[in-house]
Amino acid sequence: MSKLNCWEIKKCGREPGGAKSKEMGICPAVTEVSCNGLNNGKNAGRICWAVAGTFCGGKVQGDFAQKSVSCMSCEVFKLIKTEEGAEKFNLLKPGQAYHAAAR
Repeated sequence: MSKLNCWEIKKCGREPGGAKSKEMGICPAVTEVSCNGLNNGKNAGRICWAVAGTFCGGKVQGDFAQKSVSCMSCEVFKLIKTEEGAEKFNLLKPGQAYHAAAR
């Protein structure tokens, strides 16, 4: 059984040929090849929270530090974290570091 990517789970239509790709563009999670295979996904399809510029909740999202709270409460994040398990789950992209936003 292959695991679903975020655009398949959310049915956002922002994949190439998707229903909203012409009006809203292709989501960066679909094209982020540096993440291919992470959490068993295609490109960043199963690590979308670590990619800047994804379009969730009706607006373009910022970088990981800016969107981490909303992403960690997302059903896609929770599903992928559960499916991968604590031992194999990747929170960040290769070379990416988490720095909390200054308050």
